[in-house]
Order: sequence, then C-alpha cells, then structure tokens
Amino acid sequence: MQVKFAGNPIDLTGTEIKKGQQTPDFTAVDNDLGAFKFSGIKGRKIILSVPSLDTSVCDMEVRKFNAEAGNLPNTTVITVSMDLPFAQKRWCGAAGVKNVMTVSDFKDRDFAKKYGVMMAPNGLLARAVFVVDESGKVVHVEYVAEVTTEPDYKAALAALK
Repeated sequence: MQVKFAGNPIDLTGTEIKKGQQTPDFTAVDNDLGAFKFSGIKGRKIILSVPSLDTSVCDMEVRKFNAEAGNLPNTTVITVSMDLPFAQKRWCGAAGVKNVMTVSDFKDRDFAKKYGVMMAPNGLLARAVFVVDESGKVVHVEYVAEVTTEPDYKAALAALK
C-alpha cells in the first residue's frame, strides 16, 4: 500500500488491515514503560496510528478523539506512535488528554508490522484509523491518503453505531 507524506509517495510495510477481518493482537509499551497488550482491552476500540503527537495534525486528531471519547460508552481510544513513552506521557499531561490511551511502538514495531502502517524511510507510523467492535472484528479502516492531513472523523465515529 502507498500513501503520501507531504506530497511524496511512500510505501507502507507490514500487513494491510481490511474491514471485516479479526483484529490482530499486538504489543507495545505503555507510558510507564510497561508492557501493553491489545487483547487486554475489552469492548469496542478505536486505534489511531499517528506519526508523532508533537505535530499539529496529530495533536488536533488526538484532542478531537479525546473530546469524543467521553460520549462513547464501552469504547477505548488507543493512540499508537513511535514517540517515546516519556514524550507521550508529557504530551497527554500538557494537552489535558485523559480519555485516550497512548502507547509506543518504538521498541518492537509489532503494531507497525501487523497493521501495515510503517513508513520505513522515515521510521514513523502512517496516519490510520481502525475501529473494532466488541467481538474483535474490524468495522472501519482508513489509511489516510496524505499523512499530513486529518482522518475522516465522522466515518470513524459512525462505524461505532
């Protein structure tokens, strides 16, 4: 699969996720350097893949989903990036983000491989949104065509209904 990053084509590596498939389990690092396992989260889930929380578009996206998350019963919003856990924790505190869980894929890149979001040339994750129902089935997928733009919020949120 290919997306654009600031107008430049870039190939994504890893396995592309398709609507209707079972969600792959993945491991990452939580904000306290502990192990995070996706299968440990119950209920509906929105997974946000972002290049870095310290960029304006990622900042806007996570803040938007943070605001919406309070209105989403039985739903956990998880943001995955290559940012170090210390940076994620600092950003969440500074931004007042309390309804979104941030985890880092910096260590093993397990999420990047299993969700097909790795932009190998720059070592970052592409922008993508995955919505998962209670049974673990993917009900919405968006690999954002231009990584420097926001995702389709309405489509992601509508997939939960």
